[in-house]
Order: sequence, then structure tokens, then C-alpha cells
Amino acid sequence: MKGMKTEDFLAFSDEVKQAFNEGKPVVALESTVIAHGLPLPVNIETAISMEKVIREKGAVPATIGIVKGKVKIGMSEEEIEWFARSKPRKVGMREIPTALALRENGATTVSGTLLCASKVGIEVFATGGIGGVHRDVVNTFDISQDLLALTKFNMIVVSSGMKSILDVGKTCELLETLGIVAVGYRTDRMPLFYSSESDITIRRVSSVGDIIRIFDMVKRFYFGSVLVMNPVPKKDEIRREEMESWLRMAEDEMRRSKVSGKNVTPFLLSRIATFSRGRTIRTNTSLLIHNAELASEIAISLKNR
Repeated sequence: MKGMKTEDFLAFSDEVKQAFNEGKPVVALESTVIAHGLPLPVNIETAISMEKVIREKGAVPATIGIVKGKVKIGMSEEEIEWFARSKPRKVGMREIPTALALRENGATTVSGTLLCASKVGIEVFATGGIGGVHRDVVNTFDISQDLLALTKFNMIVVSSGMKSILDVGKTCELLETLGIVAVGYRTDRMPLFYSSESDITIRRVSSVGDIIRIFDMVKRFYFGSVLVMNPVPKKDEIRREEMESWLRMAEDEMRRSKVSGKNVTPFLLSRIATFSRGRTIRTNTSLLIHNAELASEIAISLKNR
């Protein structure tokens, strides 16, 4: 690999390549939600719906993943379906060099997508929820790479807050300790993925313009990303009390099954989906599309300012 450049490990879809050439707004999307976040066929339908809403808003979607040792920026529907059915392993930012060097396939997490998107100059990324501090952290020390990635790359990351399967209090403390700029879009209560609000306060912003002004200031005087927390639509949210009851059952099963590491989140989400009779899947789909819409508006405003 001596003499090879970064560009040699990148591959672009024709749509994304044209968007870059013409200066169109681009929104990054992760591939772990396709491979591990949702069941078939919902994962395929949701990924395609997110891309569709981004195009309808006037931006260009760039779903990112590792394909045969190259970072693919923008996927075809056939590639999305392959990721959904083949379920390549999750790759965070730490795993990407290994996946590229060994010419592997991989579904990028939030941290992995942040790394890849930043390498090609994409500044807006839509996801579901960020990772954080897991509830059994005292025993496992399980803390997501997502938080560290948010300190390293200049990006506007639109999410519905942190996943409610996490230790929310400790994740909030670590967000503060790491100095990550986080704002609530039209809310002063931190959303918790499936639930639109919590008891935790957050700095409210009222417009896309506010987000862009903050992002500009972060790039000039600070570091890292701006984490935009966009609450799930009220009509699709699930009350925290219901979520907690399902989560406790899922955690009991996880301990008995001795699930650990990168398998924790997919396992818990799968079991909660079963206990909720699919309600969490419908809510997850709703918030993903909702976040893609907001990310598109931000990307377009960022280009047109």
C-alpha cells in the first residue's frame, strides 16, 4: 500500500460525485442502522425512505459504509439491500483502518460515519440516537466511541438524543466533561430517543439559522461537532415508564445470555422490539425520517447562506 493516498480508499456514487461537483448540499447517513439497527424488511424500507425525503427536500443523501476495503460514499438501493441482508460487522472509527487495510466490509456506526464523512468534507449527518455510557459501566466500562468522535470532527449531527437504553445521567455528564456542544431543536428538555423529552434541561435553539451560527462559531473558536437533539414526533413517542419496563426485561435476558461489547445495543433493541410488539420499531423509523428532514434543511441552508 506504499504510495497510496486517502483518495485510493474512497468510492463515490455517481449521485454524490455529481453533488460535490455542482456544490449541492449533501447529508451523510450511517449504515449500522441498516445492518444492525432494524429488522428486515423495515431496515431497507427505512433507509430508502430517509434517502427519499432528503432528495425531496432538495439535498443529496450519502449513505456510508465500507465495501471491499473502500469507504463507499453514497449507496445504491442494491447495496443498501446487501447491507441489510448480509449484516456486515459494525465498524466504529477505531475499526476503520483495519477494515480498509484488510479489504473488509463494514457497517459504519455514528463514530465511523463521522470519520468518513469528515474526510470528504460533508458537514451534516442524520442519525437516530448517539451512543454513550452503558448502564452497567461500573462493571464493563462500556462507553461508546461516538462521544469521543463528537470531539474530533466538525459536523452538525442531528439525532433524537441518546439511546434510552443508556445510563442517561452519566452520558450527560460525559457530554459536559468532553465539552461537546449540544442543543435542543425547539425544545429545552433533552429527548431520549423513543421519548420526546426527559427531566434533563438542554440549551434550546429555535431555528436552523441558530444551528448554523453556532456551528460557524464552533469551527472558528472551538472544536468538534454540534449535536442537535431533535425530539421524536409526539404522535409516535413512547412513554419513558413503558420503555423502562421493557428495558429491564431485556437487560435480564442480556445478563443471562452474557452478551457484551458491540452486541449489547443490537441485542437490547431487538428484545425491546419484541416486548413492545413492534412499537419501538415504528418509533425508530419515525424519528430517523424526522431527523433526515431536519438535516436536509440544515444542509441546504448551510450551502445557501
